[in-house]
Amino acid sequence: MNYLNIAVFDEDGTEKPLKDLVLGRWTVLYFYPKDNTPGCTTEAREFTELIDEFEKLGFQVIGVSRDLPKSHARFKEKHNLKVRLISDPNAELHRALGVWGKKKRYGREYEGAIRSTFILDPNGKIVWEKRNVRAKGHAAKVLEVAKGLIGKE
Repeated sequence: MNYLNIAVFDEDGTEKPLKDLVLGRWTVLYFYPKDNTPGCTTEAREFTELIDEFEKLGFQVIGVSRDLPKSHARFKEKHNLKVRLISDPNAELHRALGVWGKKKRYGREYEGAIRSTFILDPNGKIVWEKRNVRAKGHAAKVLEVAKGLIGKE
């Protein structure tokens, strides 16, 4: 669980280890490529629409991208997002969790974020993961998984 010690930037620009944000709470940690792009906006809006249901279950929802905190602030304001967004500018957390790698688009290969979601228990342990997700409808699927996990407690 070395990923818990990786430093990220919180919304206010403060650098802190991931563990400071996730320990003690159930956490949905979703990785997305870039603020204000169509798929990422869809995903963030859908998580925002369901945030009250996640919170009733005791979950927090955190989105992670390489975008800087100022970009996250603009993204949140523009789309009235209620999810917490953190910055991993050097993709260190992305790499530690295996969500940074080769992608193909229009026949061109490049390195980038692989849209993925993890659920962490209050001890920071990954108890569920899904990689290469489609943005549309994903938040509702994650909510169903979260309900199942809480039911098992």
